[in-house]
Amino acid sequence: MRQGGRALVAMSGGVDSSAAVYILKEQGYECVGVTMKLFSSQPGDIEDAREAARRMGIPHHVLDCSEQFRREVVQPFADAYERGETPNPCVLCNRALKFGLLLDKAEELGCDYLATGHYARIAEEGGAFRLAKAADLSRDQSYVLYPIPRERLGRVLFPLGGLSKDQAREIAARAGFPNARKRDSQDICFIPDGDYLSFLERYTGKTYPEGDIVDMSGRVVGRHRGAAGLTIGQRRGVGVSSDRRIYVCAKCMADNTVTVGPEEALYSRGCAVRGWNWLVDAPSAPFGALAKTRYRQREQPVTVRPESGEVRLEFGQPQRAVTPGQSAVLYDERGTVLGGGIIASVWE
Repeated sequence: MRQGGRALVAMSGGVDSSAAVYILKEQGYECVGVTMKLFSSQPGDIEDAREAARRMGIPHHVLDCSEQFRREVVQPFADAYERGETPNPCVLCNRALKFGLLLDKAEELGCDYLATGHYARIAEEGGAFRLAKAADLSRDQSYVLYPIPRERLGRVLFPLGGLSKDQAREIAARAGFPNARKRDSQDICFIPDGDYLSFLERYTGKTYPEGDIVDMSGRVVGRHRGAAGLTIGQRRGVGVSSDRRIYVCAKCMADNTVTVGPEEALYSRGCAVRGWNWLVDAPSAPFGALAKTRYRQREQPVTVRPESGEVRLEFGQPQRAVTPGQSAVLYDERGTVLGGGIIASVWE
């Protein structure tokens, strides 16, 4: 078990990262706080992080990452929606900024580790490091952490991995942090109102045209105000009246149509996954594992078929609303993350 050393702690201004500092100092680490400035509307978060660092008596840096955030997270997010995908910006941010840029910054500042307030664990087995689920499965964030480069796992600390959220809040309250009862953010940090289509229009300067909503037979049943604003599996706010529940089942950006249908039309037998990151030795033959294709989904049995340039997953049972742009993440039965990537396509 790793103990002591110098740790750069990513401090968002929330309770989790503040509690992480307290825990690390209790464990004998020398801590340095850093807050990424990602966009203009976060001065309160920066001040909360600075105050927590002051109370813990550690240096605190503000790192202007706004251009990297725009280039590596916001622009790919917008591009993916325009392709008809549903991206997860937390995955993009973890890959490029938190466990890319910040790990580089840790080295620059002479730190042995980068620590964050994520709920996950780094386990060491035989000198190798593995990413594993948090002890509190209701808070587990391992699904969005699979992009961490395998060779850098040994430099990452997750102090909250063995705790519940309530325990983290108790630690923050005991330390006197003013953010001990701060609410968790519920939406994408740069779209706090949850209106993705309006954000895309502001960001790109485009007005997304209305188009036809069709049923499974191709019959026009309504109009949408922008296919980019709808996602696979969506039921509310689609804009079609029906005597039964209908869902967004497909989008064709080329002809600007959205297909709706019954829930049974949402199920897929498999998917192809691009941009795969293995956190274990890359296998060459098919094998069985457990997979999540959405953040809150329970893992499902799959057959994994590694192929040149991508990984193909075949589900033991058809899965609902498997969506291009989201991530597919593999686990073993112990909760160790084997790897993950971005869903490129699905098949029925």
